[in-house]
Amino acid sequence: MTKIEREKRVVSRMIELYCRHNLKLDTISEEYRALESYAHKRLDGCKFGDNKPACKRCPIHCYKPEMREKIRAVMRWAGPRMIIYDPIAAIRHLLNK
Repeated sequence: MTKIEREKRVVSRMIELYCRHNLKLDTISEEYRALESYAHKRLDGCKFGDNKPACKRCPIHCYKPEMREKIRAVMRWAGPRMIIYDPIAAIRHLLNK
């Protein structure tokens, strides 16, 4: 599995956790499905490929401002909780920073 594929899985998991536990939704809403799709598209088009830095440290900010704020909110909430819900992905993410 490539780094981009792992990043996609982590983003999807974070969005799922955010919707289920923070927003108390049974399924991911259309708004957050669109965010997930947008994030995957951005990852697919990343010019750094498998040498991609963490988005926070990337010199190129490829997200539109409104999507960037949404994904930030998701990551801010879900990031610390990933250690509980998906510890392997969380540890990998921390090691790749």
